[in-house]
Amino acid sequence: MPTMSEKILARASGKETVEAGDIIIANIDIAMTHDLTGPLSVESFEKIGAETVWDSSKIVIPFDHQVPADSIDSANNHILMRKFVKKHNIKHFYDVNAGVCHQILPEKGHVLPGEVIVGADSHTCTHGVLGAFATGIGSTDMAMVFAEGNLWFKVPETNRFNITGDLKENVYAKDVILHIIGKMGADGSTYKACEFAGETVADMSVSDRMVLCNMAIEMGGKTGLVEPDEKTVEYVEKRSSKPYKIFKTDLDSPSLNIIDIDVSNLEPQIACPHNVDNVRPVSEVDREIDQVFLGSCTNGRLSDLRDAAKILKGNKIADSTRMLVIPASKEVYLKALDEGLLKIFVESGALVSAPCCGPCLGGHTGIIGPGEVSLSTSNRNFKGRQGSSDGEVYLSSAAVAAASAIEGRIVAPE
Repeated sequence: MPTMSEKILARASGKETVEAGDIIIANIDIAMTHDLTGPLSVESFEKIGAETVWDSSKIVIPFDHQVPADSIDSANNHILMRKFVKKHNIKHFYDVNAGVCHQILPEKGHVLPGEVIVGADSHTCTHGVLGAFATGIGSTDMAMVFAEGNLWFKVPETNRFNITGDLKENVYAKDVILHIIGKMGADGSTYKACEFAGETVADMSVSDRMVLCNMAIEMGGKTGLVEPDEKTVEYVEKRSSKPYKIFKTDLDSPSLNIIDIDVSNLEPQIACPHNVDNVRPVSEVDREIDQVFLGSCTNGRLSDLRDAAKILKGNKIADSTRMLVIPASKEVYLKALDEGLLKIFVESGALVSAPCCGPCLGGHTGIIGPGEVSLSTSNRNFKGRQGSSDGEVYLSSAAVAAASAIEGRIVAPE
């Protein structure tokens, strides 16, 4: 009667079964760190006296947070990480032109169902979209993974969100997850595995499901997962020829809590400053905006760019507002280029940048100044998240972001 997480962690720890609350040592299938969290991992790895990594083919290092380097410090971080990659013959290194880590890993076939994925980034939970147990860890924990290839875990209980109902026009996966976070609260799933299931999820593309898993951490989740189906298999097998095993949750599991969510009447949602769980329907939010950011590991995929371009085509961004568009990866960028989406953005008055995290972390391209208001398709709106601590960040779907850029204030797409 185990859950999906319990089955995956049992496999990874070499046990027949594990239960919620058990402390286990699990073998890691893929370990990821990037240019921002990587240097501390490397320094800690060297401090403990480790001479070689446990498996150079199971470490993935993308540069995405401060790329290209925007300061001497970030340039030094890049140099340090490139030396580490060369010294240890890391097989999967993606330099400054590849894109956001949580987009790259599934795109490049590094994530398979049934695996345990750890990343020195809290939104590593994104990769549970393919039926893996994926979670963020600290940089010093990552040093031990580099050295030993395993890590201890407390097996989590599971909140399974049974999502039903047909989404209205202009309502998307981002609205669904914001609604759930608003309902659950920032600590409503603390250290729980958050499964997303039901007819609404079954109808979603893998790309849209990524949005749900990506933001599981924003309600305290240890990971976000979707049970693999035909769409998952098609996505995975286009990108990898490696064997994998699919696990699914037994609905009679004693550690499973099922939460029903009906989204039939859901309207576009907005997370208001300064917490992700401060969620309101767009009809209740009236705020002028200085900047719109379309991108990030949450909503920088091709489907998001298409949704925004459909609205922006033939329109102009308000004179009072600037818009920054950052595709989540080079693959997304090239496809958007081929489809003419980037031309639509530029003609509407937006600035299109190379794939990276952009202003999401508040440390690179497009940060906001004191008193400015940002509407962002990213995942966090904490005070100071995108620049000045005297600014405000609102979160929305790509469609709301595009419509609001045209109006210069937060509005619904219609």
